[in-house]
Parts: sequence; structure tokens; C-alpha cells
Amino acid sequence: MRCARLFTLTFLITLRAFAAPEWVERSNEISQTLVDAMGAFAPETLSYWGIEGYDDQVADVGSNGPQRFRDAMANARLSLDAQLDREENPFVRQDISILIDAAADSIRESELAEQYLLPFADAAQTIYQSEFILLQPDIAPERRAQALDRLRRYAGLLPGTKPFTEELRARYEEAMAADPSRLAPFRDRVQQVIANRERFVAGLEQSFAGSEFAAEEVEPVLATLSAQLAAYGEWVESTVLPAARDDYRLPPEVYADNLHSFGLDIEPTVLMQRAQTAFAEIRNEMRVIARLVAAERGWEETEYPAVIRRLKQEQLTADAVLPYYEGIIAQIEDIIRREHIVTLPDRPMAIRIASEAENAAQPAPHMDPPSMTGDTDERGTFVLTSGTPPAEGVESESFDDFTFEAATWTLTAHEGRPGHELQFAAMVERGVSLARSFFAFNSVNVEGWALYAEAELKPYEPLEGQLIALQHRLLRATRAFLDPMLNLGLIDRDEARRVLREDVVLSEGMVKQEVDRYTFRAPGQATSYFYGYQRLMALRTATEVALGDKFDRLAFNDFVIHQGLLPPDLLAEAVQNEFIPAHR
Repeated sequence: MRCARLFTLTFLITLRAFAAPEWVERSNEISQTLVDAMGAFAPETLSYWGIEGYDDQVADVGSNGPQRFRDAMANARLSLDAQLDREENPFVRQDISILIDAAADSIRESELAEQYLLPFADAAQTIYQSEFILLQPDIAPERRAQALDRLRRYAGLLPGTKPFTEELRARYEEAMAADPSRLAPFRDRVQQVIANRERFVAGLEQSFAGSEFAAEEVEPVLATLSAQLAAYGEWVESTVLPAARDDYRLPPEVYADNLHSFGLDIEPTVLMQRAQTAFAEIRNEMRVIARLVAAERGWEETEYPAVIRRLKQEQLTADAVLPYYEGIIAQIEDIIRREHIVTLPDRPMAIRIASEAENAAQPAPHMDPPSMTGDTDERGTFVLTSGTPPAEGVESESFDDFTFEAATWTLTAHEGRPGHELQFAAMVERGVSLARSFFAFNSVNVEGWALYAEAELKPYEPLEGQLIALQHRLLRATRAFLDPMLNLGLIDRDEARRVLREDVVLSEGMVKQEVDRYTFRAPGQATSYFYGYQRLMALRTATEVALGDKFDRLAFNDFVIHQGLLPPDLLAEAVQNEFIPAHR
């Protein structure tokens, strides 16, 4: 998975009142060129974002798939180049450029993957996640109705289809026979895939059990698929695991491309230096706040690690977590309105607790986004997780990082409001173009806003909330130097764990989740929070300097989220050319 641009001084209570500009429709028509090229190869991704026509489809993983994919993307790029030459509207031209870049990036990623890596996939996770998103209660009934046909396709039970697991296995064995020099998957990842299979199968069964499909329709398909996944798991254990590599590091070219795909345009060495400087500065500020918290609480220990550990003792019971977060959401919304931080919609924010299968698929708390195609009945949901379930034979490592009272403030600001939930809602409800929502999507422009949202709310939080907000910011700086250091061989995993445990004060479960993230779940992605935040804060400061006392925080923040997911350079251009002149 890799807006309205016209600024107005009048802000309405609800975002639904705004209509998308006419050029958005034109842009979306052009985007269809790239959607069609992707359709056969990434229908689950398109479906996840609510793009119509793909809910019953599964990825084409047949023979010579990577080359066929690159050919389709290259043809789409040629068509987009021609349309760019003809297009006169500057906003549409900007969107076409985004589409062209997305096609080029996809081609490059595919080439590097085929050159260096064996095509190993977690079949159970892929199937579970693609079905789970369709079976959510707020998904339109016509979309939910496609879930069973998609399941049948995965099982190879529809005419012209083959079992998904058999195709994945065949592609891996073909690639291994054709080029033994390509890297096998990292051992820890393979072990986690083996450990999670039954969790994903159980999650799949639970999702369909709560659906409108009759048991006699679903159960035979699930039984067939479960047997296929069990056989795939046995093959992974017997064939993939013995040959798995012990070195998690990717080839430098692949890691560099990962950084680019996540939105970074900075050399890793420069990023590490900036992050290490920020780490020291944030830690100094934490020491000050920790002393204030200790004085307020009457605690003798005043160093921030000790104070955070004391705060973590204020754990919420399982039945109290959701009500407590809902209370924090209400307080945060009051602050946002009182301080004129950003315009809020007039509907409640959705939040829920993750299932075990969701924990296995995505261990950290996150936002499940709504459809990006304008179906405003679908809402983004803040999902509270409890970390990675352990592999067989591995002692469970507990989490205490998200369920204590002081942590609820900044986590809600990041995943909920004014962070991701509001970010995605603004795009859907204002009618942002596909180019600026789906094709421009990367971690820098998404996570940059969410970390910026944390900073916007921090001054109004209680002292203990401010301390944990700084702890989370310290974690983002730590990620921005540990991730590249691990992948460039500048630090080992034990030392990285020590930094996360002792300096960032994370639980053992969270430490494991973080190091897994840097080394095999998503190498490079964790750097994007810090970099995106830095770019957005720099833009905010430059705008304040340019406008002086005419700077309006509410107007600036609304303008930023209404641009969609523009890359930092294009966002800076929009602020310079539109926002600043409008306010001068």
C-alpha cells in the first residue's frame, strides 16, 4: 500500500458542507489510468482504500507477474506523460505528476525486489486482512457482499482460479531455482509467519461468523482454505525456514529504496545526525517535566525513567480502557475548539479494541482509514492494540505502554483527533483527488501530520500527559537513528534494545515490536515520523515568519489537512503560493 485547494476565511462546523472543486473530477478520471494498470496485481490494496470494482478480486501472482506488472505500469506512465503535455489546469498537472512518480516508483521497487529478494509472502495474513476490512460493520452492504467470492478465489474454488497458497509457493520455488543468489527471508520473520497462521485463520472465522453470510455457504470454503493454509505452513517450516537468513540487513539499494518509498529525500547519515541531536534536546526537556510531575505527586525519584515507570503503574483495567479513552477524546475535543487548533467534524470519533489476529497483523495502535472514494458513511477507526502475540516457545512479553492514564492523551492526539482520524476524515469529506489521497500516500506525509498534531495538543495537557508526549517524541527521534544504524550495520539488536528499554523507557513487548519493525516488518518506515514532523514544523515556522501577527493557526492547520497527502515539497509550494498570499 503504498482538496480543495481554494482557501476561505470562513470555517464551518462540519466538513461535509464543502464541495470538491471541479478539477478533482477531472483528476480522478486521469487517475483511473493508473488504477486500471494496478488492478490485477493489487486489488486488495485498491479495495482497502475503497476504490470500486475490486472487492471480490485477489492479486494475480501467476507466472512472470513482476514483469507483467512493470509492463502495465510503464504503459500507464506513457499515457500519463501524454496527458500531462495536454493538461492546462495547474492542479490537475500537479496530480498527473504525482501519478507519474507513483508509476516510476512502483517499477523501481519491483525491479529491485526481483533482483535481490525471493518472493516470500505471509498467505494467512494477506487473506485475513483483505477479508477483515470488507466485513467491518460500517462497510456498505454491497461491498460486504463481495467478501465470500473473494474468499472463494483465494481457495481456488471459482472457475479459472487456483489456490492462492499454491501460486505463492510455486513463485517462490521458481525464483529459488532460477537465481539461488536472491536473498531468502529473515529467520525471525519466517518464525513469526509460522506462529501467526492459526491466529489469522481464527480471525478469519470470527469475521465471517459475525457477517450476514449463511454458515452453510461459508464453512466449506473456510475449511478448504484452512487446509490449504496448513499445508502452506508445513511447506514454510520444511522449505523456507531451514534456508532463512540470519542477517536481517537488506542490500543497501533495497533499503535506500525503502526510505524513498516511505517519503524520505534525505541521506541516512544526515537523518541520523539530526535525530541524535533532537534525542538529546527532547531528553533534556523530559528531565524538567519529570521533576515537576514528581513534585506534584510527592515522589522522591525525579529522573524521567523512574517517573515514567511510576506513571505506568496507573494501568487501566481491561474493561476500563475504552471508556477512559472515550473520556479523553471528549476532553481533547474541548481543547481543540477552545484553542482554535483545527476545525472538527460534527460526528463522534470511532475507537475499538483490537482482536488477537489484528495484534498479530499490526502490533502497534493505529488508524484504520475510511474509504477514499467519498463514501462518507464509512469512518476511520482508532484501533487500540496490545502488541505482537508471541511465537511458539517464546515467553510472552507484556506491554504497559498504551493502557496507563498518562499515555492516553498523546496516543489519542496521534491516532485520533487532531491526528490521523481527522486527517483522513478531512480528505474524504472534502473530496480530495485520488492522486492526493491514494497515490501520494507515504509515511512521511501521513505520520508527519500525526506527530505535529501531538505537538499542537501538548501544551494543554496535564503535566504527566506532557511527559509521555515527550517520551513518544523521543521514540520517534530514536527510530530515526536506530532504524538506519541497524540496517547499515552500525549497531546490533541488543544495543538497540538497550536504548529503547533504558532511554526511551519502553516495555519488553514494545521493545521487541520496535526492533522487529526496523529489521523485518517494515525496514525504513519508522524513520518517517521524525522526518515528516521536522518538515511540517519547518513549514509552520516559515509561514509564521512570513505572516507575523497575521498568522492564523486554525486556518493554517485546516489548509494543511485539506491538501490531502501532498509530499512535503508540494505542500510547501501550496502554502507559499496560496495560503500566505491569501493572508497577506
